[in-house]
Amino acid sequence: MDSTEESSPKSELSNTIMDMDLHNTFAELMFHLLPSPYESQEINHLTLAYFVISSLDILNSLNRVEKDAIVDWVLSFQLHPGTKTDPNNGQFYGFHGSRTSQFPPDDNGVLLHNHSYLASTYCALAILKIVGYDLSNVDSELMLASMRNLQQPDGSFMAIHIGGETDLRFVYCAAAICFMLDNWSGMDKEKAKDYILNCQSYDGGFGLVPGAESHGGATYCAIASLRLMGFIEDNLLSSCASSLIDVPLLLDWIVQGMDGGFQGRTNKTTDTCYAFWLGAVLKILGADDFVDIKALRRFLLTCQYKYGGFSKFPGEFPDLYHSYYGFAAFSLLKESGLKSLCSELGITETAAKGL
Repeated sequence: MDSTEESSPKSELSNTIMDMDLHNTFAELMFHLLPSPYESQEINHLTLAYFVISSLDILNSLNRVEKDAIVDWVLSFQLHPGTKTDPNNGQFYGFHGSRTSQFPPDDNGVLLHNHSYLASTYCALAILKIVGYDLSNVDSELMLASMRNLQQPDGSFMAIHIGGETDLRFVYCAAAICFMLDNWSGMDKEKAKDYILNCQSYDGGFGLVPGAESHGGATYCAIASLRLMGFIEDNLLSSCASSLIDVPLLLDWIVQGMDGGFQGRTNKTTDTCYAFWLGAVLKILGADDFVDIKALRRFLLTCQYKYGGFSKFPGEFPDLYHSYYGFAAFSLLKESGLKSLCSELGITETAAKGL
């Protein structure tokens, strides 16, 4: 047989089933040692850890790692001021994203360089919930009181106290942090709600900021935040309640492409991560029956790498980000062997419920 006509059984298999063994091996390898291309992302070390540990949980493989060691490691990134601190001093006392952003206080206990970050704080708390740590043991009072410093007059949030972007990503992080800690003192929910509503675009999707192009990730942040804050009901479509958002227009904007995947923006090429971002939106709204499950599954399997993990597009090498959202998307599709996902928190149902 001509070599061009040969196809290995493994190659054929990878396009028809989700290979759990290979994905478990991929996630476990990523847990123990990230490849060198991730060196440039060291500043986001906690975020990368969230992708790995949440992947292992979805894959039912948390037994492969030491949970107590993970707890100790994550807690070591929490910012603890050396002196009695005024929570209204403009600082944020959350979690650092990496060792390179973690500076000790000076001899007087004053923090000259505070780089605790809102997204890292979300990832830290999510990891702790995943491994079963009781978040009531986290020193959250100062964290939440100082988090209000990051909320802007328009209701948006900055990611870090010294300035930076303000958009829906950080509104979501703030809402998820408050929800996981069961304490909403860290934000003004009404202001946050108004900001979110101002981000819905003319075409139904949500942009990262008011007036911006609709985007799948921003739309997830908007809908998940409103759900976490209690402003929209679970399974909204099945109720008769009026909605804050234009749901029909939003559903009209969400497009499942001809190849079965989801487009993150109008006319954008489909890719793996939007199967979660927009699949989760539909799940929260109770509109997941609109998904062509077989077509989406076929698309995701074309992005499955032969040695485990998922790529952004078919035929490319896998990366940690798209692998995690590939696992998450398959969880939403109720793939056998995977744990169910809490769509609005981005962790498994068992982790969200503390089981």
